[in-house]
Amino acid sequence: MRVGLGYDVHKLVKNRKLIIGGVKIDYELGLLGHSDADVAVHALMDSMLGALALGDIGMHFPDTDPKYKDIDSLKLLEQVDKLIKEKGYELGNTDIVIAAQRPKLAPHILKMRKNLAKVLNCDIEKISIKATTTERLGFVGKEEGIEAFAITNLYKNK
Repeated sequence: MRVGLGYDVHKLVKNRKLIIGGVKIDYELGLLGHSDADVAVHALMDSMLGALALGDIGMHFPDTDPKYKDIDSLKLLEQVDKLIKEKGYELGNTDIVIAAQRPKLAPHILKMRKNLAKVLNCDIEKISIKATTTERLGFVGKEEGIEAFAITNLYKNK
């Protein structure tokens, strides 16, 4: 069994789509990034890579490479999952926390879980996603950005 921790943060800006957990959320601001800036998926990928000491998403999908410009992060997650499986591991479970003052994410969490379970070809019960605010503290509380944390358990295939 291996465990990895992932973290990601992106700035909220105008004229960008807000995509979290593969769900497009109707909101006046979106997350700035080279890809679609999906903080939840990025934190998940980093936790998966970290569990096997395989670096981070910046190493595998550099923001200097134009082929990743505006890419759907779920496509990157497919590649990370393939790498994990090639190394002989499977997802045990993951727990993701998304910190956002606004918008409210609770109505979108089930769809996010379904998206991740579909990409990872696993039971939805292996995917936990929670949302919280920071009680108006820090950059998240001031609505300057959104952050996500993920912890993931991988186990060796038999």
